[in-house]
Amino acid sequence: MQLGTPESNKAYTQSTDFKGVSMTNTTAMTASMAVSMEGVRKTFGKKVAVEGIDLAIPQGSIYGFIGPNGAGKTTTIRMIMSILFPDRGELSVLGKKSAVESKDRIGYLPEERGIYKKMKVGAFLKHIGRLKGLDSRGLGNIVMQWLDRVELADVHKKKCEELSKGMQQKVQFIASVLHDPDLIILDEPFSGLDPVNMRLLRSLIDEQHTKGKTVIFSTHVMYQAEQLCDHIIMIHEGKKVLDDTLEDIRTRFDPRAIHVDPVGGLGMSDEIAKVAGVTHVTPVEGALEVILSEGIDPQDAMKSLLAAHPMNRVEIKKPTLEDVFIEIVTDGVRSADAEQLRADLLAGSKLEEEGES
Repeated sequence: MQLGTPESNKAYTQSTDFKGVSMTNTTAMTASMAVSMEGVRKTFGKKVAVEGIDLAIPQGSIYGFIGPNGAGKTTTIRMIMSILFPDRGELSVLGKKSAVESKDRIGYLPEERGIYKKMKVGAFLKHIGRLKGLDSRGLGNIVMQWLDRVELADVHKKKCEELSKGMQQKVQFIASVLHDPDLIILDEPFSGLDPVNMRLLRSLIDEQHTKGKTVIFSTHVMYQAEQLCDHIIMIHEGKKVLDDTLEDIRTRFDPRAIHVDPVGGLGMSDEIAKVAGVTHVTPVEGALEVILSEGIDPQDAMKSLLAAHPMNRVEIKKPTLEDVFIEIVTDGVRSADAEQLRADLLAGSKLEEEGES
């Protein structure tokens, strides 16, 4: 069965298919969901940004929207936030018809960062807190507690424009959670952070989820979603191509790759490619990634590789979200386009690791 087809993805499409459900059941389902979308479409002129998106995000879950830049993740989030409105389809947020009706229960970190540059950090955060309905009494203490948690306690009297990009990012995260929202939406939250602050932000997001908050975040760096999420929404060219738990994704997408380190080094790739059951060999991080033919058992392939050539190391490579994404959008075909897509995704990951945006 081909990966990414309606048949192979039946399990997840059933969970978000509203057709055939009674109105009473649909209403109950919507009420229990932090976000629900049915058949949502959004265009900009002739460009279709989002097409036929169905979502059902339960309260208290942590969902990752993943896909390359320009896939439609931010457009989807902006429709959830009522910044944009769908051309057609149904949408509800925290049981209401729009985010506007639940705005004080939502925390939002947009992709385009926005702070009042001339305001001092402490004053800015207190202003945001008051806008979100927090009482002025004790608000200063709450702000200082948050600043201390993100290691910025000494900047509360500095102007926002005096902070580095990474510091501004942490201040904006505080602004999105200061009012203790039920739903937290973070669009590319790790952009601009160095590895140390990425880990800090991941721990803060995980803490919010542990407290029962619903967390939705988007990223084009897929390993970040693997580290945080229980559920993945994969979007490509405006369409949802995967909607499943991380555990079920790993179960359904069987490993078809083996990493080998032959005694003869990377120059052995042509010889390795001749082993029965091997369709493609690519150098990857000092080893050779061996892609197996459809239906080949990885354990049998490992025995064949060891019998054919002496090896320093042979191991099955568990499929990553990046592997799954490439498998879906290329229909499993190894080609120059697939390799370029992988290179683009890896380049994005590298920039994030270096704290660039």
